Amino acid sequence: MSNSGEQVCTRCVLDDTVQDIWYTEEGECKYCLIHDELEKRHPLGEIGQKNLEKVVDKIKKAGKGKDFDCIVGVSGGRDSTYTLLTAVRLGLRPLAVHFDNGWNTDISVKNIEKSVNKLGVTLHTVVADWEEFKDLQLAFLNASVPDADIPTDYAIYSVLYETAAREGVKYILNGHSFRTEGTSPISWTYMDSLYYKHVHKLFGNRKIKSLPVMSLPRLMWLLFGKRISEVRLMEFIDYNKKAVDKVLEEELGWEYYGGHHNENTFTKFFQSYYLPEKFGIDKRKTELSVLVRSGQITREEALGIVNGSDYRYDVKTVEYVKTKLDLTDQEFKAIMTNPVRSHRDYRTLLPLIRSLKWPIRIASDLNFVPSILYLKYARKA
Repeated sequence: MSNSGEQVCTRCVLDDTVQDIWYTEEGECKYCLIHDELEKRHPLGEIGQKNLEKVVDKIKKAGKGKDFDCIVGVSGGRDSTYTLLTAVRLGLRPLAVHFDNGWNTDISVKNIEKSVNKLGVTLHTVVADWEEFKDLQLAFLNASVPDADIPTDYAIYSVLYETAAREGVKYILNGHSFRTEGTSPISWTYMDSLYYKHVHKLFGNRKIKSLPVMSLPRLMWLLFGKRISEVRLMEFIDYNKKAVDKVLEEELGWEYYGGHHNENTFTKFFQSYYLPEKFGIDKRKTELSVLVRSGQITREEALGIVNGSDYRYDVKTVEYVKTKLDLTDQEFKAIMTNPVRSHRDYRTLLPLIRSLKWPIRIASDLNFVPSILYLKYARKA
């Protein structure tokens, strides 16, 4: 295995800009191998259909006599909207849950409204206290880490689990698919409750009262005490983005927002400007690599996109983010030029997670936790 030099995976387009990458003797990267393992765990075809039917049956039985049998987080984006549509098509009774972090675009709001109305689904929205959430986002920006969107991701995660616990629902449906989203390198995206709290303690100024921030003991209780499980519904389905867009447009009047995760203004800034400009991270490599592995595009097409142009960003979006976060030009410049750091420079649960590698593997095999928790976090290689 190699992890030095300017190398590009022979199968996808990930390269040595990923700090934790390594390659087999044939030149395939670790994330291609993770993809292959996930394919084995989540086959499509007849087996996948039977597995899906079993999961749906479990969800229906667990939710019998309750108002809802599952929770679906919705953002107005493609993946979450299609997950909601699929849940309804399967005869499930989802509660749609939206976390409003103050950065919604008009298109995302309209997409959520149209989808829940046309599907007859109840929507529960949790709105962040803006000053508190702004303090969280500024803390991660000032920490100089590539995980500046973690306040949103962790809040969504916490809100979904706490809503499930309150409603007595045992299943949370996640719209992520390793076949279309891939696995974000751990050096590009990392989160856990200790990391979240440590960064905010060092760089934040406000107490967070309006948002649930799930601790590890609380998560363990919800997973093993309350028996709340996360189901990645799209892993059972042959999910093609272009085909899905057409279905959503025709059935729900859904609108595309112009780019991957551009339904949220901060995430658009984060992926198109902050990551490439400060860290040299091009998230397109992850997104294109998984489409290559899934056979939706060729490796040559993916390389052409990556090498053909830089990540495009909108100057108006950058200025809007500066203004909304109340940053002066000098403060914003400091954020962009401060020495680069990573989760390794702060306290995290990663050493503990890796020490519990085998219990986590068993839990993932029993579907108590997503298998990616073992493959990406608990396992070192």
